Amino acid sequence: MNIEPVGIIRSPYKSFDEAPHQGRFSKEIYEIEIFPEFEAGLEDIETCTHLIVLYWLDRAKRDTLIAVPPHDKKEHGVFATRSLHRPNPIGFAVVELLERNGRVLKVEGLDALDGTPVVDIKPYSSQLDCVENAKIGWFEEVKKE
Repeated sequence: MNIEPVGIIRSPYKSFDEAPHQGRFSKEIYEIEIFPEFEAGLEDIETCTHLIVLYWLDRAKRDTLIAVPPHDKKEHGVFATRSLHRPNPIGFAVVELLERNGRVLKVEGLDALDGTPVVDIKPYSSQLDCVENAKIGWFEEVKKE
């Protein structure tokens, strides 16, 4: 398998300690710079209000199978969490597209560090992508406490 970055994220965050745990709750503006050879793939992207951004968490640990989420001080298997430390550290965020300037997208709703490679971008659709009443069982239990 060979994954080639299509761009890079420009973020105000330089370290894990600075970045939010979930980008959805961040009001920071990020820039996603798409590399010139992929610019044609941006055609009509400005018609989208929201995007799914997949990015490679290049500074994450890749040998982690157990995680302790910030919302719960109990251990869980990494695949039952959104921990950035995982065997294949792929970040996923639904962001709001604020503006396109050539190869640069201004977005809100990320949690990535500055210089993070972008793997792919897809349009988000609430009709196609939203799953009502989806739950993370252990998280629901923590919220009750």
